[in-house]
Amino acid sequence: MTKTERRTQHIKMLCTIAMLTALAIVADIFLRIPNIGGILTYEPKDVIITIGAFIFGVVPGLIMSLVVCVVEMVTISTTGIIGLLMNFLSSGVFVVVSALIYHRKKTLARAIIGLVAGSLSMIAIMLLWNYIMTPIYTGLPREEVLKLFVPLLIPFNTIKATLNSALVLFLYKGVVTALRKSGLIPTRESNDSEKKKNTIIMVCVSALLTATFILVLLIFAKVI
Repeated sequence: MTKTERRTQHIKMLCTIAMLTALAIVADIFLRIPNIGGILTYEPKDVIITIGAFIFGVVPGLIMSLVVCVVEMVTISTTGIIGLLMNFLSSGVFVVVSALIYHRKKTLARAIIGLVAGSLSMIAIMLLWNYIMTPIYTGLPREEVLKLFVPLLIPFNTIKATLNSALVLFLYKGVVTALRKSGLIPTRESNDSEKKKNTIIMVCVSALLTATFILVLLIFAKVI
């Protein structure tokens, strides 16, 4: 591949990522369901971001997630920097874990495993951070937040993750086919550098998630 062809391919990739990011922002703003249980909001932005991460990799997916969350904060969010942090943690963990596992070997089985792992990771992360942050921006005592775990937070995050995962599986192949037919994405395999980078990210994410699961278990022990 010539230098000009590589530059053209890179430009197409950036344009496609920008397009998917814009679609995620539109979904975030116009397809959201707010005030679930008084404190929660569902938005389908993670579906589009995860599809982007499945196509282009973990780092582009993480950047897409950050951009969408920042745009949300400065447009429609009322929770400021705390809301940005919560949104980015939820979206980023789901996207990164799902894409990391899928990119190890791009098969349907790996996609399903990745989405299940991403869902479980997101649920654990959000339980921990709701316990830490919800009292700060709502004024609820932490004891009251703990009481919301079983009736609200776990069911909401489980349904959200399951719905988003199902939509990713339903839409992914069609989106990739359309992008390939339009010439916006090529068929390419991960190189050794990409695999090494993904391995480093996997180790870091695994350490973070292990610590999170331990903290969540300790919180549940407190509830019990």
